[in-house]
Amino acid sequence: MILVTGAGGKTGKAVIAALLARGASVRGFVRSPAYEPALKAIGASEVVVGAMDDADALSRAVRGADAIYHICPNVNPNEIAFAKVLVAASTSSGVSRLVYHSVLHPQIEAMPHHWNKLRVEEMLFSSGLDITILQPAAYMQNSLAQWDAIKRDGVYRVPYPVETRLSLVDLNDVAEAAALVLTNTGHSNATYELVGTPPLSQFELAEAFGRALKTHIRAETETIESWNHRARNAGMDDYQREILIRMFRAYAHDGLKGNCNVLSWLLGRPPTSLAAFAARIATQA
Repeated sequence: MILVTGAGGKTGKAVIAALLARGASVRGFVRSPAYEPALKAIGASEVVVGAMDDADALSRAVRGADAIYHICPNVNPNEIAFAKVLVAASTSSGVSRLVYHSVLHPQIEAMPHHWNKLRVEEMLFSSGLDITILQPAAYMQNSLAQWDAIKRDGVYRVPYPVETRLSLVDLNDVAEAAALVLTNTGHSNATYELVGTPPLSQFELAEAFGRALKTHIRAETETIESWNHRARNAGMDDYQREILIRMFRAYAHDGLKGNCNVLSWLLGRPPTSLAAFAARIATQA
């Protein structure tokens, strides 16, 4: 039995599906009962509902599990506190195996949500648990939030310079790697960067989307002010907007660049390319 925390989001669902494909039994931990039907529909055998800072709820979720895959909700100011509660529950329940969903280059202090994950990694090193840390790049799937607009307007918009180079990864590859390290031995004390592409400019992303859609797509920079206005109107809270704006500025300064070798080794094949991802999405859309 493998416990997946933060199971209601796209990462949690993808990891659950990959674990089920490898024959594992999965228990999901979610913050609301509203997530339970979807997790049961994809095959989760159990769902526990509770807040990530609720020690009693986490103790119920951890009890009887053989391993834990911990996903903190994205851009959450309480990431470190949540991890402390989970480590305490794991330790008291005798569940020693924990795989942590971190991020590529958590050392970048200019991005506080990355920096918080580094602090969690540091805490895990002294936890006494049998840990593995996964550090995925930005998901290719993040582009899907504007896929309809890309098709309608012929424009791929980003709130940083279009020359910015970012390494990406297909979430399905991340989920497959997570399932592999959770269901196989030999990954204790490892930290794996999960990167699917070389650093790509936003021009290259637009070109890949255009080829898949058989039309011209141009890359365009959206001002941070415009992005902030849209995000506020969409209901994003002040903290999340502030942190993401700091991330955009860090991207503009340095990009976010990784190497595909580790993920290739873990999967035993080349990671999914951006072209293959775009072709898949264009076929499904």
